[in-house]
Amino acid sequence: MTATRTTVAPKARRAPAGRRKGALRTYWPQYLAISPFYLLFTVFMLVPVLFSLYLAFQRWDGVGDMTFVGLRNFQFLIKDSTFWLALYNTFVIWILSTVPMLLLALVIAVLLNSSVRFTSFYRIAYFIPNVTSIVAIALFFGAVFSSNVGLVNIILGWLHIGAVPWLTNEWTIKLVIAFLITWQWTGYNAIIYLAGLQAIPTEMYEAAKIDGAGPVQTFFKITIPQLRPIILFTVVVSTINGMQTFTEPQVLFGGNASINPDSGGPGQAGLTAILYFYREAFGNNDYGYGAAIAWAVFLVILLFTAINWRLVQRREKEAA
Repeated sequence: MTATRTTVAPKARRAPAGRRKGALRTYWPQYLAISPFYLLFTVFMLVPVLFSLYLAFQRWDGVGDMTFVGLRNFQFLIKDSTFWLALYNTFVIWILSTVPMLLLALVIAVLLNSSVRFTSFYRIAYFIPNVTSIVAIALFFGAVFSSNVGLVNIILGWLHIGAVPWLTNEWTIKLVIAFLITWQWTGYNAIIYLAGLQAIPTEMYEAAKIDGAGPVQTFFKITIPQLRPIILFTVVVSTINGMQTFTEPQVLFGGNASINPDSGGPGQAGLTAILYFYREAFGNNDYGYGAAIAWAVFLVILLFTAINWRLVQRREKEAA
């Protein structure tokens, strides 16, 4: 009877310190070439982020000495009704803009991926809103949806429909901001979806056609599953951007003294979480509380990103 002998794979050994130092000496020009990025990232990104976390536990007006207050900023944040109103407004605007934006972007991408004439022209035209100044876009939308001389209300008057108080009603304020975001980001997401569609092998569609699958079946059985990683990316990016909505309500309502500057419109219906952070930090000079608001929004974004990721991953496992 012969004894069997089990072999154990040797553990990977770390490179000697001398070899690592030799690699540093060999490749130092490459490390030196990329060092500006890390220096700029450290100075303008990492240090401010860490300082904001430290600031969240302080009370500071930006001029005098800092006073350590511990968790008082976060305790007040939980009881702050204005913060929860701003967070609610942000969620509503995000839902009103993200859902139609992604659906419309997918439809546009499918149309562009088909044999449509002047495809290159349409690609450029759909992407232009994303590279246009958001301040200019917000000013334009403010004029178009103006209650008195706005183009939309003028057209409604021609149709014998009463004027709509777009910038003075609680829900129409949110609709205008959501429509502005949708108009700005639909083209960007359409280009992303188009790139994903062009990466799907044509053999899959040909095989489905041979098997007798129609356009609707092909779309839901091939296109959507193949685009699932792209959809996850657009949902996550849209969530991050939507939860950081600031410029649109700030430009639409911040410059009008008759409706309380920086309030987000009448009844604070357009007050978003980031706009509230801006008002508290730079309007009321309460940088500690502003930092606490910023970190609370970061945690909310992180939570929603994790939820979106888990939902998509679960659907992938179920499809597999």
